[in-house]
Amino acid sequence: MEKTALIAMSGGVDSSVAAYLTVSQGFKCMGTTMRLYTNEDLGLSRFHTCCSQKNIEDAAQVAFDLDIPYEVLDLTVDFKEKIIEKFIRTYESGGTPNPCIDCNRYMKFDKLLEFAEKNGLYYIVTGHYAAIEERDGRFLLKKALDPTKDQSYVLYSMTQRQLRHTLFPMGGLLKTETRKIAEQQGFINSKKPDSQDICFVPDGDYVKFMEEYTGRHYPDGDFINESGKIIGRHHGAVRYTVGQRKGLGLAFGKPVYVFKKDMKKNTVSVGDESLLFSKELSANDMNWIAFDAPNRPIRVKAKTRYRQAEQWATVYPNGADCIDLIFDEPQRAITSGQAVVLYDGDIVVGGGTITQVKRSDGSKESEENHDIS
Repeated sequence: MEKTALIAMSGGVDSSVAAYLTVSQGFKCMGTTMRLYTNEDLGLSRFHTCCSQKNIEDAAQVAFDLDIPYEVLDLTVDFKEKIIEKFIRTYESGGTPNPCIDCNRYMKFDKLLEFAEKNGLYYIVTGHYAAIEERDGRFLLKKALDPTKDQSYVLYSMTQRQLRHTLFPMGGLLKTETRKIAEQQGFINSKKPDSQDICFVPDGDYVKFMEEYTGRHYPDGDFINESGKIIGRHHGAVRYTVGQRKGLGLAFGKPVYVFKKDMKKNTVSVGDESLLFSKELSANDMNWIAFDAPNRPIRVKAKTRYRQAEQWATVYPNGADCIDLIFDEPQRAITSGQAVVLYDGDIVVGGGTITQVKRSDGSKESEENHDIS
């Protein structure tokens, strides 16, 4: 087995400790930070976001401390096309995107692996909290030891080739242990807080970002109730997500929730929380990890959000690329554009992108344009 590795170094504590552990195991290593966008081009601070100059400097300092070569890899063109523009298309088509999943898919485990191979390095190493196990010639993606940090949900798109050439040193650590190692090594970022927001929208105002990026304005429209009656005005359908209660500006003496959007009509449907629940969804762009695409129904646990606990469901394959899934119990606020990830215990079976949701009232919520890849 080749003991050479390219370390993806974000400037954060997790990737720094991953680098230290890999070097400590005798690997010949090289560090790299992906420059995914230029902060000034997006109107962001140079010092307080992912890809900021400060993070690059922190990553470079850790690489220096570990005595490994280090290089910044410019992926700004790919990131703009594959991540930012898809992010905008998904919102504009009525879905809710997950750019972190796309970044893992198209940047970290595609472009980085390509860069590693060009430099004669067998593995790529990241600070993700997940695990990889080889079993009977197949590589399995598994949950991390620390359930509060497990990131297997956002890694479901990994292929067998990518899993073969990836190491996740953090999979067997608790976050508290990670901090302790970083402090013991005197890393400059040992106390740096974890990033929480979308890296290119650090203030959380994604609509402002979209308007500034595209030059488009998203016009006001009508709030409607479940029977289609106009009950108020909203500030652009892209500003609202399924399940949202706060910030609607509506007063009915009881809470109301967004349960559907019509992007063509620019309407946002609100109503009782019970309207958010659904058992059935469809998904496409499936990636199967634990086995090849099944040709019969299978029982799994599944989740449609990163922090959600997995729930029992039955998967009905619709070709190799698509599925219909029915949960045993209704789930709250399933949203098109998000990922549904399937589990068998701590093993990731596979996952895909939700394209349609059948609500409890029989209506279907879906993106206007399912082909947003």
